[in-house]
Formats: sequence, structure tokens, C-alpha cells
Amino acid sequence: MMSPGKQSKSPLRVSPQPTPTITRSARTRAAILNAALDFVWSRPFRDMTITSLMASTDVSRSAFYRHFTDLHEVMETLLETLQGEIFDATEPWFAGIGDPAALLQEALAGLVRVCYERGPILRAVTDAATSDERFERAWNQFMERFDNAVTDRIEADQAQGLIADFEARPVAIALNRLDAYTLIHEFGQHPRSEPQPVQEALVRIWVSTLYDAGRLGKKSSTLVRT
Repeated sequence: MMSPGKQSKSPLRVSPQPTPTITRSARTRAAILNAALDFVWSRPFRDMTITSLMASTDVSRSAFYRHFTDLHEVMETLLETLQGEIFDATEPWFAGIGDPAALLQEALAGLVRVCYERGPILRAVTDAATSDERFERAWNQFMERFDNAVTDRIEADQAQGLIADFEARPVAIALNRLDAYTLIHEFGQHPRSEPQPVQEALVRIWVSTLYDAGRLGKKSSTLVRT
């Protein structure tokens, strides 16, 4: 693994949408997004300026405004990318069929894997939300989508008698906010924490909150080593 001082590029890259002919405009937009990814991988969002961002690309500063209104719109685009990755990683629990506790552990392993890889990006997104009202709404909508998904899954399992009867949404919100704080704290800056203890902590909290706590011992072998 590269040391923090040598880690200059984010592992997440943005590519132009595949089309028969990839236009110069699409390549420029992807270059701007990748420059933003590289910037927040090693520096805080508060230090980002359009000038500093564009200095790391081979396109002009004026090109920025042909694609984005401001830096917060750049971060909103990255947030949409991150949202897709997280939903894909947690799909086993939200849509899977089988032992729900085992599926939850698999989903949490996927969540930790994505956030370990993208942690500095997640921190930059939350930092950006504190300085722009429009982007704060985008962040709140991002969290609300996960609140809705977790609430729906809890209520579905309650209907089958798999989870105790309680008000699902407040619990979903509490669990999601705990995840967000923990993952940003542990993975949001270099050096990042080791992912396995974080994964095990989240599994313990989620499974013991939603399902039989005794399953933790029985299903510990399903933890995915990151």
C-alpha cells in the first residue's frame, strides 16, 4: 500500500459516457471531475478553488463554466456517483432473499469496502454541504434515500416477524447517521483506519439492533475480509 504522502490520485475515476463517438466536451467534463477526485483525496474541500482545480488539468479555466456552475455542482455530481456505488454494494440486504442477518452482514461489508476506498471523497462531500444551501439539500436527500430504503426493509421484515415491532424510521435514521459519522471519521482522511474492525463494529450494532443478537456468534464466519 502506498504511504499517504505518495498517494496522489483517488482510486475512483470518472469516464465519459460510452457513446459511438466520445466528444471533446465529454472528455473535458470527465477531466474536471477526476481533478476534483484527486484534489479531495489529499486535501480538504475548503482549500479547493476553480483555479487550483483546473491547474491540474490540460484544459482552460474557462472550460469549467461550460460544464459546471460552481465547485458545489462538481461535488454534487461526485455524490451521485458515490450514491450509486453504495446502493450497489448494499443491494444484498435491500433486495436479497435468504437469512436477513447474513444478508445484512454482506451489505455492511460492501458498505465498508466502498467507504474505505472513497472515504476522503465522502468527507469532502459532507464538508461541502456545510457551505452551500443547495448542496446541503442534496446531501440531505442522499441520506433520506438510505433512510427510506432501510425503513422499508425493516418494515418488510417486521411484517414477517423477523424484527421486533417498533417505529422503523427513527431507528433507520439513527443507524444511518451512526454509519455516516463512523465511516467519515475512520476513512475520511489519511492515514485511514483498518476496515475490518470498523466492519465488525457496524455489524454488531446493526444485527443486535434489528435481529437476534445471538446470531452474531453464529454468523461471524460470513464477515467479508476487506
